[in-house]
Amino acid sequence: MSARVALAVSIPQTFQDRAVDVGAIRAYLARAEALGFHSAWVVEQVLGSIPSLEPVELLTYAAAVTERLRLGTAVLLTALRSPVHLAKSLATLDHLSGGRLDVGVGLGGNPNIYPAYGFTADRRAARFAEGLALMKRLWTEPRVTFEGEFFRLQNASMEPKPVQKPHPPLWFGAHHPNALRRTAQMGDAFMGAGSLSTAKFAEEVQMLRRLLEAAGRDPAAFPIAKRVYIAVDRDKARAGSRLRDWFGAFYGRPQMAEEVCVWGPPEECVAGLRGVVAAGAQMLMLNPVFDEMEHLEVFASELKPGLS
Repeated sequence: MSARVALAVSIPQTFQDRAVDVGAIRAYLARAEALGFHSAWVVEQVLGSIPSLEPVELLTYAAAVTERLRLGTAVLLTALRSPVHLAKSLATLDHLSGGRLDVGVGLGGNPNIYPAYGFTADRRAARFAEGLALMKRLWTEPRVTFEGEFFRLQNASMEPKPVQKPHPPLWFGAHHPNALRRTAQMGDAFMGAGSLSTAKFAEEVQMLRRLLEAAGRDPAAFPIAKRVYIAVDRDKARAGSRLRDWFGAFYGRPQMAEEVCVWGPPEECVAGLRGVVAAGAQMLMLNPVFDEMEHLEVFASELKPGLS
């Protein structure tokens, strides 16, 4: 196993059957940093019955209580947001974190949520691409005049620019071939979804590499990662049962646990993660859905040695 494989973790963000515990989040982030994890990531889930903290605000808190961890979104549904406001928020967060921000972006898999934000789902891909193009210009140009289908600015400026140049890395989440094509054309990196099996992720990586070559970009220089839902437990049946309960509550599909997760004793989890790396992941974003602090320790002591 190559030493190039980086290990990242998700930040506790959803609180099923428990109160939001800010102290536990802070302790988790401190321990993740002390254990040497590469980065810590959040997801966007605004609507839903399971309590879930807003991603940009949560990363702002994470920036204040850490010093070295990179901090990422995987992913923000940017077509639901004003690109001007979002560009400002993320540039501010890049400063507050000292240039540690990674910006994951995507369309999301449920077009039915768009009317709740005042938009129709049609032309959402065009809105997404145009919004990102505007954000990049606001981050890199002193004055911006922009005449698009959805957004218009005249001689506008936005300061301060992000710390990272030309801007924080844009990690794309994508499934559809058109979305993978946008990734190859506009993105800086690719984040495979946790809701995908390893086999499906491998297919997407192969397609993305072909699209990168067609776009004149070097696939070897394009970072690729995957969120991996994981439960390390020598009682494999217990771990599977807890995963099914979580997937039933969060996705409405308990059977997804068997389809997409890595779970069981440490040695089986290492084997499963090796499969994700073989499929193309250069970074593994480990996402426990229960016992988060306990999992951090196991990741560092029992999984990390087997992946280095």
